[in-house]
Amino acid sequence: MKILLVEDEEGLILTLTDRLVSEGFEVASVRDGKAGFELASSENFDLIILDLMLPKMNGFDVCRDLRRNEDQTPILMLTAKGETIDKVLGLKLGADDYLTKPFEVMELLARIEALLRRSSVNNGHSEHGFRFGNVAIDFRRAEVKKGSMALELSAMEFKLLQYLVENRGAVHTRDHLLDAVWGYDAMPTTRTVDVHIAWLRQKLEENPKHPQFIQTVHGFGYKFAA
Repeated sequence: MKILLVEDEEGLILTLTDRLVSEGFEVASVRDGKAGFELASSENFDLIILDLMLPKMNGFDVCRDLRRNEDQTPILMLTAKGETIDKVLGLKLGADDYLTKPFEVMELLARIEALLRRSSVNNGHSEHGFRFGNVAIDFRRAEVKKGSMALELSAMEFKLLQYLVENRGAVHTRDHLLDAVWGYDAMPTTRTVDVHIAWLRQKLEENPKHPQFIQTVHGFGYKFAA
């Protein structure tokens, strides 16, 4: 996932870039609205984080002009202002969500994940499918292909993969995955999660010993890195 950060506060740029990169995102940043508009117009991004108060071109104008150019990349607008009129204007101009400074980084991450999940133009996948590497998932048909080859996944392997993909970027403990995928009434152990993760890696990853997508977060659990 590739994010464009248009922000002029150096400290916030560093903080957000470090956190987003640690969550598996690729981040490009610019410090004025004109540069942000030009970069967003010339490259493909999965999401734009756009400050409202920017030099050269404010966030309202950037958002308006991108939408006029039929750029439908999700836009999360940041503003230091609390006035409702600014939020309403941003949304009317085409922003998908807004966040008022100061904010908690965890809230920003939650909003990013929600926007990416809702987006139907997100890196070659829609609500019905998802692609990563040379793997394609069809959620409606419960089918997975690697290249041109159809993969055989058990029902539980598919459920686990679907849950990880739909909640990509988030870190999940083994106990949480047991509850979310197997259910409260099931009686598996945390070892069951490890086994199913290993099976998925064998089938999906190019190098199962060094997985690129289904990653271990040591001391905590697993996450799907988009």
